[in-house]
Amino acid sequence: MQRSLYIRPLGIYAARQGDQTLEAQQEIWGGLPLAGGPLAFSALEVLERGPRGTSRRTIGLGDLFERDWGRNTLAASDLLEQIRAPRPRLAGLSLDRPRIMGIVNVTPDSFSDGGQHDTGGAAVAHGLALAEAGADILDIGGESTRPGSDAVPVEEELRRVIPVIEGLRAKTDALISIDTRKAEVMQRAAAAGADILNDVSALTHDPAALDVAAESGLPVMLMHAQGDPKTMNDNPQYSDVVLDVFDFLEQRIRACVEAGIPKSRLIADPGIGFGKHLHHNVAVLNAMSLYHGLGVPVLLGASRKKLIGQLCNVEAPRDRVPGSIAAALHSVSQGVQIVRVHDVAETRQALAVWEAAQAGSEANLV
Repeated sequence: MQRSLYIRPLGIYAARQGDQTLEAQQEIWGGLPLAGGPLAFSALEVLERGPRGTSRRTIGLGDLFERDWGRNTLAASDLLEQIRAPRPRLAGLSLDRPRIMGIVNVTPDSFSDGGQHDTGGAAVAHGLALAEAGADILDIGGESTRPGSDAVPVEEELRRVIPVIEGLRAKTDALISIDTRKAEVMQRAAAAGADILNDVSALTHDPAALDVAAESGLPVMLMHAQGDPKTMNDNPQYSDVVLDVFDFLEQRIRACVEAGIPKSRLIADPGIGFGKHLHHNVAVLNAMSLYHGLGVPVLLGASRKKLIGQLCNVEAPRDRVPGSIAAALHSVSQGVQIVRVHDVAETRQALAVWEAAQAGSEANLV
């Protein structure tokens, strides 16, 4: 189902310590808390779909409460509440500050680090190093989903990832995520100690995935992708990519809730690079704050991706670290709660400086 009204928070700024109540934000800053986190917003972009395309206008918060929304009154009220509501802990992890998900690819063919950690011992060592560098979550993947990649048989994927999950579970308290589209891998990974399920198909690839995810009791990361990895970037088409991605994720959240997965266990990822050309990716990056209207934590995964190479004329993925950090900082400045990265130490350093500058204090840095 395609909605007609969308609201994107604008004028985002760091809320002062202790000013996170609605009354304090309105009285002192004229703003409202963003997803219950350390940022607040003072304006909104209202987007409406129509037969002639998408109309956009910017309004202040005063206009929000005084404006007659007509038939969109309930939709506007619901979106505002979703944008403001605090996000629950993720497998016990507070989302009161940006969190880092470190990538552990146990694959020979991932676009950036394929073959570097494709043995169990190397992958465990890499995961431990990422945790030491500041990763809050370790994302273990045994199937490359880069554009043009081939599917991996379930037995091979299990052979790759289960020993790594077991090895990490015994040696670190960092949260462990399994990056898979397959229900059996989800089930076996959960039994081995995984804390989170991360599915680039938003539980659409495997018919059994929705039920397995519900039965697991684990949080689930739902990513937008148009098409299968093998062909997804051949000719992606959108009416309005930013809004189409929102609609897809909203529909998948609804499907998960209907299947017995509480909304409090869901995370949304707009899927940079998955069935999107450069102009699509840049549009989504620009509008990341819109996805707070889904009412769940938001994840960005842009690390070392092709759009950085296209924007900066950088061919080798390993040379795209500065661009990756720029994408991460831009997104957390829009309230994104989780960034999925290859370069944990560099991202942690950048976030520490960003957090101190936003707060005007070095206190409370971890």
